[in-house]
Amino acid sequence: MTESNGAPRGAGGGSMPDWEKRFRAPRVSLPDWAEDAPDRSLFVSNATGTYELYAWDRATGEQRRATDRPNGTTDGVLSPDGEWIWWFSDKDGDEFGVWLRQPFGGGDDVPAVDGLEASYPAGLAIGRDGSTAVVGRSTDEDGTTIHVVRGGGAPQEIYRHRESAGVGDLSHDGTLIAVEHTEHGDAMHSALRVVRPDGTTVAELDDTKGGSQELGLEVLGFAPVDGDTRLLVGHQRRGRWEPMVWDVASGEETDLALDLPGDVSAEWYPDGSALLVAHSFEARSDLWRYEFGSGALTRVETPPGTVSGATARPDGSVEYLWSSAAEPSVVRSTSGGVVLDPPGLKAPVSVPVEDVWVEGPGGRIHALVQKPAGATRPLPTVFEVHGGPTWHDSDSFAAGPAAWVDHGYAVVRVNYRGSTGYGREWTDALKHRVGLIELEDVSAVREWAVSSGLADPDRLVLAGGSWGGYLTLLGVGTQPDVWALGLAAVPVADYVTAYHDEMEALKALDRTLFGGTPEEVPDRFTASSPLTYVDEVKAPVYISAGVNDPRCPIRQIDNYVDRLVARGATHEVYRYDAGHGSLVVEERIKQVRLELDFAARHLS
Repeated sequence: MTESNGAPRGAGGGSMPDWEKRFRAPRVSLPDWAEDAPDRSLFVSNATGTYELYAWDRATGEQRRATDRPNGTTDGVLSPDGEWIWWFSDKDGDEFGVWLRQPFGGGDDVPAVDGLEASYPAGLAIGRDGSTAVVGRSTDEDGTTIHVVRGGGAPQEIYRHRESAGVGDLSHDGTLIAVEHTEHGDAMHSALRVVRPDGTTVAELDDTKGGSQELGLEVLGFAPVDGDTRLLVGHQRRGRWEPMVWDVASGEETDLALDLPGDVSAEWYPDGSALLVAHSFEARSDLWRYEFGSGALTRVETPPGTVSGATARPDGSVEYLWSSAAEPSVVRSTSGGVVLDPPGLKAPVSVPVEDVWVEGPGGRIHALVQKPAGATRPLPTVFEVHGGPTWHDSDSFAAGPAAWVDHGYAVVRVNYRGSTGYGREWTDALKHRVGLIELEDVSAVREWAVSSGLADPDRLVLAGGSWGGYLTLLGVGTQPDVWALGLAAVPVADYVTAYHDEMEALKALDRTLFGGTPEEVPDRFTASSPLTYVDEVKAPVYISAGVNDPRCPIRQIDNYVDRLVARGATHEVYRYDAGHGSLVVEERIKQVRLELDFAARHLS
């Protein structure tokens, strides 16, 4: 066993390589802006080397770092009046904490809500008066509770349930609260309830009832007009995510039936007359404007690639965060130009992705391939498996895969069954045979990569973080003869122990995926746990883990590592003081260095 110390061979001296520049280059998120004070914005940046919240006064141009913590801060919300910044304070990335707030112009942080103990967050909505808030919280003991706070008074509990739930939105006039819940026990498909601030029910919408299909709903937002009882809702009634408008007072549902393939989401324009439509299809995305009066759907021009977030401003312009696999992210506006362009080092470009479609056991599988220009085939190839699992890889910029390409590797990313963006059936297909189904799809793409001459069969690397780290450990155990190396970041390694130690919301998700608890369906958990196959692992394995991780807790990783140690298997472990990943740039660079060095030493 080797415990990595963060100083691999070749890490020091010389000019900075492109891969490291990409991590060090200042990045910003899409700015959030205050509904009633649109010149006041909040965004996240790594400009000082740690991801923190920044206040931005657009009228004066002043930008101020609002948070400053050793392990970073990314969860923050502006009050609609623009007077307050609410931010979530946890301990070293453990995601368990309380909401604090500070004046927009700067000042002391104070508890945002007196009387609520630390918890995992379960949604937050702040009223236009700046002093009313709806706070969702989750704990192992209580499940989910939702509280209303008015004018600094004591919080009033309006909702409680053992299953996972969360605050969806607060209406413009503060009289209605939308809640997403999974009281029916299916954590992958939420139902909706609209309540008054006293907790009494106004309306219910539940697509999980009365049919053989499992359909979900999501809150997209109340209409931004006082007295308007329309709620924008995402639904899956045609096998994909689409928006509709639900009038919670009358019960009327207006199906927009937008003629766009793939998943569709939306948000209101500030005057409520139109929707900004976000459309995702086959790993790319674009924007549209939908007019309520005419039903017209008009494209909002954006470059080819991926729009990771967008917002409509009061003047009708749209700001959006855009990137492609080759070009780093930037915040642009349809009014022209770049909205936020942080000074300092600019991230070098990478190579574009190529689309590959492979026939698999569950249907056509979409994979994205990047490879070094002019390299001689076959190439050492990294199968970078995304997390989630309800997520997908897209034609967007990612510094990690670009680093592998810089070092001469091809990178293949697979949108396996369980991924979003390819319809509800594709996303829901991984139930019960958890992990094993996803690896069937990865295997089909791996076979294509080898038979096409792209990948060297003796230098195949399985890698990923979170769910991708889980699939990495499961893959090197269940397919020990095909992978030359496994690189697992913050993985599930021992699924039974992970279930008992993880945060409550993830327990609910696991019960949905497996059809019960480890005690109720032990065979399913055993079949899907990397620990079951640890004695079959032949490839060298590198594992990195955050010691404060509530999602993939450290004890279950230690159990897996102990088994590797017992049989003298080749492996290295790197533990760091953070949660489910790090918000510190130097730490991220260190981890990539360690993975690159591990691969260089074991793929000779």
